[in-house]
Amino acid sequence: MGDGGHRGDYGEQFVRALAAAANLDASRRDRDRVGVDWSLGYPGRAGTRRFPSIEVQVKCWSTPNDDPETLRYPLRVKNFNWLAGRDWQLPRFLFLVIAPVEASQWVRVTPDALLMRHAAYWASFHDLEPLPSERRENSTYTVDVPRANLLTVDALHGLFAEDFREALVGS
Repeated sequence: MGDGGHRGDYGEQFVRALAAAANLDASRRDRDRVGVDWSLGYPGRAGTRRFPSIEVQVKCWSTPNDDPETLRYPLRVKNFNWLAGRDWQLPRFLFLVIAPVEASQWVRVTPDALLMRHAAYWASFHDLEPLPSERRENSTYTVDVPRANLLTVDALHGLFAEDFREALVGS
Protein backbone atom coordinates (compact mmCIF):
# COMPACT_ATOMS: atom_id res chain seq x y z
CA MET A 1 0.00 0.00 0.00
CA GLY A 2 1.03 3.58 -0.47
CA ASP A 3 2.66 5.68 -3.14
CA GLY A 4 5.00 8.66 -3.43
CA GLY A 5 2.39 10.90 -1.81
CA HIS A 6 2.18 8.48 1.09
CA ARG A 7 5.95 8.74 1.63
CA GLY A 8 5.81 12.53 1.31
CA ASP A 9 3.04 12.74 3.88
CA TYR A 10 5.10 10.66 6.31
CA GLY A 11 8.01 13.07 5.87
CA GLU A 12 5.80 16.06 6.55
CA GLN A 13 4.26 14.47 9.64
CA PHE A 14 7.75 13.62 10.89
CA VAL A 15 8.59 17.33 10.67
CA ARG A 16 5.25 18.25 12.25
CA ALA A 17 6.01 16.00 15.23
CA LEU A 18 9.42 17.64 15.69
CA ALA A 19 7.84 21.10 15.48
CA ALA A 20 5.30 20.13 18.15
CA ALA A 21 8.09 18.85 20.41
CA ALA A 22 9.92 22.16 19.85
CA ASN A 23 6.76 24.11 20.82
CA LEU A 24 6.64 25.79 17.41
CA ASP A 25 3.53 26.87 15.57
CA ALA A 26 3.31 24.93 12.31
CA SER A 27 0.98 25.86 9.50
CA ARG A 28 0.63 23.98 6.26
CA ARG A 29 -0.17 25.72 3.01
CA ASP A 30 -3.44 24.67 1.39
CA ARG A 31 -1.61 24.81 -1.97
CA ASP A 32 2.08 24.48 -2.62
CA ARG A 33 2.79 26.97 -5.41
CA VAL A 34 6.07 28.38 -4.16
CA GLY A 35 7.93 25.41 -2.70
CA VAL A 36 6.80 25.89 0.90
CA ASP A 37 5.29 22.91 2.69
CA TRP A 38 5.31 24.32 6.23
CA SER A 39 5.69 27.71 7.87
CA LEU A 40 7.10 27.45 11.38
CA GLY A 41 7.06 30.20 13.97
CA TYR A 42 6.78 31.12 17.63
CA PRO A 43 6.28 34.25 19.74
CA GLY A 44 10.02 34.70 20.35
CA ARG A 45 11.95 35.02 23.58
CA ALA A 46 12.27 38.26 25.50
CA GLY A 47 14.87 40.51 23.91
CA THR A 48 14.68 38.78 20.52
CA ARG A 49 12.81 39.35 17.28
CA ARG A 50 9.08 39.07 17.91
CA PHE A 51 7.15 36.33 16.10
CA PRO A 52 10.01 34.99 13.97
CA SER A 53 9.10 32.59 11.17
CA ILE A 54 10.85 30.29 8.73
CA GLU A 55 9.58 28.39 5.69
CA VAL A 56 10.45 24.81 4.88
CA GLN A 57 10.26 22.44 1.96
CA VAL A 58 10.08 18.78 3.04
CA LYS A 59 11.35 15.83 1.04
CA CYS A 60 11.25 12.19 2.16
CA TRP A 61 13.89 9.80 0.82
CA SER A 62 14.60 6.11 1.34
CA THR A 63 17.77 5.57 -0.69
CA PRO A 64 20.48 7.80 0.79
CA ASN A 65 24.12 7.45 -0.28
CA ASP A 66 26.70 5.89 2.03
CA ASP A 67 28.80 9.04 2.48
CA PRO A 68 29.21 9.50 6.25
CA GLU A 69 29.48 13.30 5.90
CA THR A 70 26.96 14.37 3.27
CA LEU A 71 23.65 13.25 1.85
CA ARG A 72 23.67 13.92 -1.91
CA TYR A 73 20.01 14.45 -2.76
CA PRO A 74 18.70 14.86 -6.36
CA LEU A 75 16.35 17.84 -5.97
CA ARG A 76 14.23 19.09 -8.86
CA VAL A 77 15.60 22.30 -10.32
CA LYS A 78 12.35 24.19 -9.65
CA ASN A 79 12.47 23.09 -5.99
CA PHE A 80 16.11 24.15 -5.68
CA ASN A 81 15.32 27.54 -7.19
CA TRP A 82 12.54 27.99 -4.62
CA LEU A 83 15.19 27.64 -1.89
CA ALA A 84 18.33 29.22 -3.36
CA GLY A 85 19.45 32.80 -3.18
CA ARG A 86 18.83 35.77 -0.94
CA ASP A 87 15.66 37.23 -2.41
CA TRP A 88 13.24 35.95 0.25
CA GLN A 89 11.29 37.62 3.03
CA LEU A 90 11.82 34.67 5.36
CA PRO A 91 14.63 32.13 5.70
CA ARG A 92 13.87 28.96 3.69
CA PHE A 93 15.22 25.51 4.39
CA LEU A 94 15.15 22.04 2.90
CA PHE A 95 14.20 19.37 5.43
CA LEU A 96 15.21 15.93 4.17
CA VAL A 97 13.55 13.06 6.04
CA ILE A 98 15.25 9.68 5.68
CA ALA A 99 12.76 6.83 6.07
CA PRO A 100 12.91 3.06 5.58
CA VAL A 101 11.94 1.77 2.14
CA GLU A 102 9.05 -0.26 3.56
CA ALA A 103 6.21 1.86 4.95
CA SER A 104 5.50 -0.81 7.56
CA GLN A 105 8.90 0.05 9.11
CA TRP A 106 8.33 3.80 9.41
CA VAL A 107 6.90 3.66 12.92
CA ARG A 108 6.95 1.27 15.85
CA VAL A 109 4.42 1.58 18.63
CA THR A 110 4.72 0.15 22.13
CA PRO A 111 2.63 0.95 25.22
CA ASP A 112 5.18 3.59 26.26
CA ALA A 113 6.66 4.89 22.99
CA LEU A 114 6.09 5.91 19.42
CA LEU A 115 9.30 5.52 17.41
CA MET A 116 9.48 7.28 14.05
CA ARG A 117 12.26 6.09 11.75
CA HIS A 118 14.85 7.28 10.77
CA ALA A 119 15.92 10.94 10.92
CA ALA A 120 15.63 14.35 9.30
CA TYR A 121 18.34 16.75 8.20
CA TRP A 122 18.27 20.40 7.14
CA ALA A 123 20.07 22.47 4.53
CA SER A 124 20.12 26.15 3.59
CA PHE A 125 20.92 27.32 0.07
CA HIS A 126 20.84 31.08 0.71
CA ASP A 127 24.49 31.31 -0.31
CA LEU A 128 23.84 29.67 -3.71
CA GLU A 129 22.36 31.32 -6.77
CA PRO A 130 19.23 29.91 -8.40
CA LEU A 131 19.98 27.89 -11.53
CA PRO A 132 19.53 29.52 -14.94
CA SER A 133 16.01 29.46 -16.35
CA GLU A 134 17.12 27.53 -19.43
CA ARG A 135 17.55 24.40 -17.28
CA ARG A 136 14.45 22.24 -17.48
CA GLU A 137 12.37 22.59 -14.32
CA ASN A 138 11.78 18.84 -14.08
CA SER A 139 15.47 18.00 -14.33
CA THR A 140 17.35 17.50 -11.08
CA TYR A 141 20.22 19.23 -9.37
CA THR A 142 22.11 17.28 -6.71
CA VAL A 143 22.38 19.17 -3.43
CA ASP A 144 24.56 18.45 -0.43
CA VAL A 145 22.78 18.02 2.89
CA PRO A 146 25.33 17.71 5.72
CA ARG A 147 24.69 14.78 8.04
CA ALA A 148 25.92 17.07 10.82
CA ASN A 149 22.66 19.05 10.30
CA LEU A 150 20.52 16.52 12.14
CA LEU A 151 17.09 18.05 12.71
CA THR A 152 16.40 18.02 16.45
CA VAL A 153 14.39 20.26 18.74
CA ASP A 154 17.52 22.32 19.47
CA ALA A 155 18.44 22.45 15.79
CA LEU A 156 14.93 23.68 14.92
CA HIS A 157 15.29 26.50 17.45
CA GLY A 158 18.68 27.34 15.97
CA LEU A 159 17.15 27.89 12.51
CA PHE A 160 15.46 31.01 13.88
CA ALA A 161 18.86 32.62 14.52
CA GLU A 162 19.46 36.11 13.19
CA ASP A 163 22.33 34.74 11.05
CA PHE A 164 19.85 33.18 8.63
CA ARG A 165 17.89 36.44 8.31
CA GLU A 166 21.11 38.38 7.71
CA ALA A 167 22.05 35.92 4.94
CA LEU A 168 18.97 37.08 3.03
CA VAL A 169 20.25 40.63 2.78
CA GLY A 170 21.98 40.88 -0.58
CA SER A 171 25.66 41.65 -0.41
